[in-house]
Amino acid sequence: MDFSRLQAASKVTDEWKYPQGRPNRTGMLPVDQAPDHTLSWEEYGNPDGEPVMFLHGGPGGACAPVMSRFFDPGRYRVILFDQRGCGKSTPTVASHGAAVALVRNDTDHLVADINRLRDALGIRGPMHVFGGSWGSTLALVYAIRHPEHVASLVLRGIFLGTREDLLYMYQGNAAVFDRTPYALSEPGAYVAYPDEWKAFVEVIPPEQRGDMMGAYKAIFDARPDDDVGRRAQLRAAVAWSVWEGAISNMVPETGDPGKFGEADFALCFAQIEAHFFARNLFLEPDYITRNVARIAHLPIHIVHGRFDQVCPLTQASRLVAALESVGAAPATYVRTNAGHSAMEAQTVLALTAIMDGLPRL
Repeated sequence: MDFSRLQAASKVTDEWKYPQGRPNRTGMLPVDQAPDHTLSWEEYGNPDGEPVMFLHGGPGGACAPVMSRFFDPGRYRVILFDQRGCGKSTPTVASHGAAVALVRNDTDHLVADINRLRDALGIRGPMHVFGGSWGSTLALVYAIRHPEHVASLVLRGIFLGTREDLLYMYQGNAAVFDRTPYALSEPGAYVAYPDEWKAFVEVIPPEQRGDMMGAYKAIFDARPDDDVGRRAQLRAAVAWSVWEGAISNMVPETGDPGKFGEADFALCFAQIEAHFFARNLFLEPDYITRNVARIAHLPIHIVHGRFDQVCPLTQASRLVAALESVGAAPATYVRTNAGHSAMEAQTVLALTAIMDGLPRL
């Protein structure tokens, strides 16, 4: 029996409303020295249109041209850029090592980088800020600190990044996995993805599985000086990356993990995520929910997959409750029958419809 169509059932195919365009221009923006952090950026759509700042996920992910397709190219000026250490920005973990690429790679600096890019591209008034997963976190933090620069927030797959959110994704039943691998002993994404979870857990020895994030971080913090050590570090990075890539889709990929299995992407993605997660995203506890009053006047649009296992729907529920507590219910709150990925068909349709329906600036 051919299961190929079933396997792709939740993915976007011909649902895109707008064609893939080519960038109007691209560039590299220096934002720091020693190390010389430089951001790769691209501009799509109408050069004179309403500006949209696109914030990718991770932390540690990257942008791709397909991300410009959520937006009407006749109306919007869309800015895609790779955050510090990510994608085509430099330096990266893969090319320069973590000891260089992770220096001053934190939330405060990423927020400041958005303003540097704004200024460099001549964006003077408010802009739409569009972000998913970690991009939603960064968008919310940016809006809390610079509400005067934000016309609207369009957010997908809300990520608040509390300890319990991270344990759900990375800890699960790992502590007892060697004895009872299918025990539902703790909440976690492993419940829906047992085979993928097995591959992620078994990288770490049983005696270290009481703290999976800490065990992975120890591997990433090592500075291997031989091929054996480098291979072990790469294996861990790929396992971390592939785990997240697999559970991002309601119907996981079979056989081809895509970019998540590529060495350079995995090294950057896994090590930057572990770097941020070990430090609570460089934010005070409950920073976003405690500061939502600062963005109560902004139109906030939320799209979240009901079956999201990277950022479970309860994270959106907590954000909505915090907004409502200050009298600022979201302008839109759509729960799609989808997983976490921005490329799930229902999520694509919802986000595109929201952008089409925004009042013109």
